[in-house]
Amino acid sequence: MEEQTFVERLAQRVGANYAASTVFGEPVERGEVTVIPVSRAAFGFGGGSGPEGAGAGGGGGGAAWPVGYIELRGSETRFRPIIDPRPIVLAAASGLAAGLVAAARRR
Repeated sequence: MEEQTFVERLAQRVGANYAASTVFGEPVERGEVTVIPVSRAAFGFGGGSGPEGAGAGGGGGGAAWPVGYIELRGSETRFRPIIDPRPIVLAAASGLAAGLVAAARRR
């Protein structure tokens, strides 16, 4: 069996933290409704070693954030997205500020 390289071992360790259990949380049941939290996960890593394996180093990390949930009710299944209003509010505020600046310059 071929021995894993340092970078392969690093990728395996970092990736293990972002498995399906990270993306789909534990189901929560309340009465006739079951909710399964859903998130998006991303990870990256890097590493290297000197000549003939002399000295090696590397690191990696990742993030997961909620995107919605799956709702099971009787025979019906729905994905319900979680909408973050911050980008919409920021875009509206930026548009308003640009409009006010443009109006002030016209005077």
